[in-house]
Amino acid sequence: MSKISLKSILKKTFKKKNKNKKTNQIKKSKKTKIKKILKIKKKSSKKIKENKKKKIEKKVETPDNLRIPKSNELKPEIKKVKKQNTEKRDYKIKDYIVYPKHGVGQITEFKKINIGGIDVETYIIKFEKDKANGMVPVNKQSHLRPLSTINQVNKSISILKSKPKIKRSMWSRRAQEYEAKISSGKIYELAEVVRDLNKGDDLMIDQSYSERQLFEKAYDRILSEFQIVLNVSREDTQKKLDKALKRNLSKEIKEDLKTAKSSSANDLSVEEPISEVDEQIEE
Repeated sequence: MSKISLKSILKKTFKKKNKNKKTNQIKKSKKTKIKKILKIKKKSSKKIKENKKKKIEKKVETPDNLRIPKSNELKPEIKKVKKQNTEKRDYKIKDYIVYPKHGVGQITEFKKINIGGIDVETYIIKFEKDKANGMVPVNKQSHLRPLSTINQVNKSISILKSKPKIKRSMWSRRAQEYEAKISSGKIYELAEVVRDLNKGDDLMIDQSYSERQLFEKAYDRILSEFQIVLNVSREDTQKKLDKALKRNLSKEIKEDLKTAKSSSANDLSVEEPISEVDEQIEE
């Protein structure tokens, strides 16, 4: 029989205890890890649910009208402007002015108009060519301009007589530039447009519809202004413009010839009456 030593018995018992401790520690660590994972999952699920709720609340938000105002909120005071900013009138009734968008017009009266609870003082302008009336507020009278002086008219005629300055760019770009010059309402710029788009009596040069339209627009505006400034009939002002632009020269020559022929025919047709003394001599 082999002797059982105390040492061997103690070793075995200690080994078993250590093993049990290690297994218990592993089990505990596993349990803690599982708990942590479960907590993280719960938190993430809660966050997802909260985000979904927020999105739904945003979609189903009540409008501002149905919102119940808080007692702390203060409503801003709305001040109504009942009168227009006062400004001195630069123009009188029966004055001729130039409104860039429509051309020459005459002020017929002053009128106060109520627009949205505001009293607005306006000029009422009559445009004879368009057969229409326009209204311009007095505080926007800077958009209007007075008629040009005789010196300005003479300078614009010299512009019409000068050589045209046509750029070599695309027609669409040039058309925009011409349109901007016409809508500016400035007399010199109008004269430049008329000069550059004028084709005279040259029938060989083709002119597009848009070109002809722009030319006629600028020509009519400058003609109506010249007529009032020079205080001459429309026909005479047109002759003066055409002479500067060298237009319709053949028509003028024909008209001069007609007048000369009619005057010579009248001179020949007039017969002197025979007096009684001449009749007695013949007998």
